[in-house]
Amino acid sequence: MDTGSMCTVERRGRVHLITITGAGEHRLGLPLISALRSAVAAARASPGAGALVLAAEGKYFSNGFDQAWARTVPLHLQMSMSEGFRGLLADLIVLPMPTVAAVTGHAAAAGCALALAHDSVVMRGSRGFLYMSEVDAGIKIVDYFGEVLRQKVPDAAARRDMVLRGDKMTAAEGLRRGVVDAAVDGGVDDVVAAAVAAAEGLAARGWDGVVVAEIRKAMWPAVWGKVKDYGADAAAARSRL
Repeated sequence: MDTGSMCTVERRGRVHLITITGAGEHRLGLPLISALRSAVAAARASPGAGALVLAAEGKYFSNGFDQAWARTVPLHLQMSMSEGFRGLLADLIVLPMPTVAAVTGHAAAAGCALALAHDSVVMRGSRGFLYMSEVDAGIKIVDYFGEVLRQKVPDAAARRDMVLRGDKMTAAEGLRRGVVDAAVDGGVDDVVAAAVAAAEGLAARGWDGVVVAEIRKAMWPAVWGKVKDYGADAAAARSRL
C-alpha cells in the first residue's frame, strides 16, 4: 500500500507538522489512515519533538470515511477501516506530547472526530466547519465518535445540535461553545502558522511526555476504553505474546 504521497512530515522547531496533501476531500480510507498512523509514529520516534500539529491542504481538513469505497467491498474490509481509525485515535491519545489540530477547511464525520481528538483545535475563521453528517446521511454514529463528542463538546445543546440536527459549527461558534481554542483570520498558511505557534508554546513547557499521555487517558477514559485495543501499543504487545 503506497501511502507516502498522502501526507508530508516536517519539523518546525520542536513541532512535528503533518500535512494531508492535495486538493481533494481527504477521505479517511485505509491508505490515508495508514499514512497518518505512520506519520504519528514518526513523531513519537522523532528526537526533540515536543508537540504535534495535524493540518491539511485545500478546501477540506477531512470529509470523513471513504464511504464510496466501503460500499463496494466486503464487510471485513469496511471493519478494517473503522478499526484502523480507532487505532489512529489511540495513537494520538498515547502520544507523549501535546497535539494541535489545524482545521484548515471542512471537517465532517470522521474528519470532525479526528480534529476533536487533538488536545487543542485551531480553526480557520473565514471558511470551514465542524460537521457530524451522520443524521443527514442516514448512517448510525459509531460508538467511539459519540464518546469523543461527549468529551470534547462540553455544551450539551451544542452536542445535540451537531449530532441530532446536523448543524455545521463555524469557528466563531466553536470558539463561543468551548470546542475551538482559536479562530484564525486568513488562509491555510495562517491557520497552520497559528497552530504551530500554539504547539511551540506547549512544547516549551517541557512536560514529561509519558505523564502527558497518562493524563490524557485519565481525562478521556470513555474514549480510551473504546480505542485502546486498536492502537500501535496494543498491537506491539500482542505481537510479543
